[in-house]
Amino acid sequence: MQHTQIHPGEILRETVFEPQALSISDAADCLGMSRPALSRVLNGHAAISPDLAIRLESAGIGSARAWVALQANYDLWRAMQHPQPPIKQIQFAHAA
Repeated sequence: MQHTQIHPGEILRETVFEPQALSISDAADCLGMSRPALSRVLNGHAAISPDLAIRLESAGIGSARAWVALQANYDLWRAMQHPQPPIKQIQFAHAA
């Protein structure tokens, strides 16, 4: 069975927006961004950028580092789902 990673925007939607009944329009206004841009993040179609992470922290929604880390882990997981080309070990010269 393949493990599925949850997009950080979906985590934001499910743990903050839905329990607080916070509308995307109101949140977008508070965060200084467009409703469509925030909607793309919350629906897993766009990443939580470092800029958005800072805005979330400023709004009292977690730390910027935590949001960036969640996004980085998600991006790495996605990359690991794709086959990689054959890789050779790099041979480093040993210092004498």
